[in-house]
Amino acid sequence: MTITSKPGLRPGSTTRSVTVRPGMCGPGSLFVGQLGDWTWETVSAQCDTDVFAARDADGNPTYLAFYYFRVRGGRALHPGALTFGDRLTVTSGCYDQGTESVLTLHRIDRAGAAEAERPLDLHEFYEQPRDGSLYVENFNRWVTRSAPGSNEGLVKSSPPGFRNDGLPRLPAAYSPRAVYREARTAHTFRDLAEPGFRLLEETVEVEHPVDIVRDVNGVGLLYFASYFSMVDKAALALWHRLGRSDRAFLRRIVVDQQMCYLGNADLDSVLVLHARVRAGTAEPGEELVDVVIRDRDSGRVIAVSTLHTLHDAHDPEGEA
Repeated sequence: MTITSKPGLRPGSTTRSVTVRPGMCGPGSLFVGQLGDWTWETVSAQCDTDVFAARDADGNPTYLAFYYFRVRGGRALHPGALTFGDRLTVTSGCYDQGTESVLTLHRIDRAGAAEAERPLDLHEFYEQPRDGSLYVENFNRWVTRSAPGSNEGLVKSSPPGFRNDGLPRLPAAYSPRAVYREARTAHTFRDLAEPGFRLLEETVEVEHPVDIVRDVNGVGLLYFASYFSMVDKAALALWHRLGRSDRAFLRRIVVDQQMCYLGNADLDSVLVLHARVRAGTAEPGEELVDVVIRDRDSGRVIAVSTLHTLHDAHDPEGEA
């Protein structure tokens, strides 16, 4: 992978030339984890802060935690379409969200595409996305532990050297704050009364004890990408409830996924994953899947996610 500054981009924007490797693609959370690494690299470069080794004013480790994550693509390019050897161009930029937060945007194109060299364009990003591009939003907050050894009650704490004064501002209309605030209350990113969808009766709840060999990162927190695996676990259980096969699940296209992180969990926690689905009434095979992750003992919601998916409604393995 190479990272360069490109003429004509916004000041501070960067591009990466990337070859897709086995460790960054597949049906799990591998690609999301790579996106997170790119976010930390971009913030480090554009905010004069070593995000990977940041400490607060008291010398305690502080982490640029993921609070809102969105990956949006189309039929031509989506996370499930990536495979070994694919070559990509990734254009990234950071936007001012105050001294405790930062928004990072990534646009991903296939290398060599005529559009791959274009600068980040907010109008395109939010209002006119192209089917051949992937668009990623990461809203991150600086947090540190409030008590040693506990993953609950994380508190805001940015490192003293974090600089946001040179970052461009995001127009209020594009701010993710209103989006994730609504999701925290409604437990979905899409209005339940949205035309074109009907809520199905089938729901599932899956208990998920925190898996300390799969879910935890190197500093003892639940790894942000593991939440995506938990969402997929719930979505797959619901898929099975609808009488569909594993192979059909892998063939479905996730054109849009949003995630809001409301907290972390201790290593001995048991989480409950609840999933429901709305079926499209206009396009067969179009669905909205909402997944809410709660701590079983306290009932505390720690994440909300909505997936917009497409599958072949005439696939014999994908029929309900």
